[in-house]
Amino acid sequence: MSATLGTLMAEGVAALNEAGIENARMDVRILLARAAGVDGGRISAWPEDEVAADKETLFRDMIARRSGHEPVGRILGERDFWRHTFKLAPETLEPRPDSETLVEWAIDFLEDNDAPRIVDFGTGTGCLLLSTIGDLPGSSGIGLDISEGAVACARENARALDLDGQVEFRVSDWDSALGDRERADGFDLVMSNPPYITRDEMETLSPEVQKFDPRIALTDEGDGLAAYRVLSQVAFDLAKPGGFVIFEIGRGQEKDVGQLLVEAGFVGVEYREDLGGIVRCVAAKKTRCSVGRCVI
Repeated sequence: MSATLGTLMAEGVAALNEAGIENARMDVRILLARAAGVDGGRISAWPEDEVAADKETLFRDMIARRSGHEPVGRILGERDFWRHTFKLAPETLEPRPDSETLVEWAIDFLEDNDAPRIVDFGTGTGCLLLSTIGDLPGSSGIGLDISEGAVACARENARALDLDGQVEFRVSDWDSALGDRERADGFDLVMSNPPYITRDEMETLSPEVQKFDPRIALTDEGDGLAAYRVLSQVAFDLAKPGGFVIFEIGRGQEKDVGQLLVEAGFVGVEYREDLGGIVRCVAAKKTRCSVGRCVI
């Protein structure tokens, strides 16, 4: 006899509760809906519906993976972020809602610009760049990442969102993949969500992060500021006069990163909190200079 939506739901919740998974019921509903090919609301409305054997097997495999603390997004192979759904790869971070703070701020800065150009360092899935470009008609950008797997994933996401005509993704060690013309023309915005977790903090992260996010994208194996020391000056060199830089940062890093931006030559350092009230982004501007005179 085939299992029903209701029995599989109960079975999954019991398994995840036993494994100590928070929000077990929500996770099971998402996984069962995907495995059974139904809307999540149907599980509650028609729990007596039978589930085909192959779909039942798929669901139980998903529950086994989640019981091992593999995140739901990794199991599904995708994660919703901003207004889109992004494919994930083993070489990419799973996008977090906190990072939408950077996208929102980038759009605020550039919405009145004519055809703004953006460069994104450590692009991963491309979620920051693609989300920003998607909300700014006429904009374009370049996403850079040291990982070939991440760049391949970002390119696939760009095609899926029909934005591959506006963005390029390149394998790059910092800015090594940028050409002389691109450097000379500059960018209206330089953005990045670099590895900012300290080596000590890595030990406090959940198994979902420690085991399934790429370590190189999380930590510099030091004080969490190594990438900003490089990127602050790189960003200043690449930003157009009047252009901006925005970095995502970790808890308590705002003053250190702000100081690095000032030392690189930026002015008007600002901070923005995420929905949890934590300072999540730091931004600054490159002045417009003429002979004997600079203006913000």
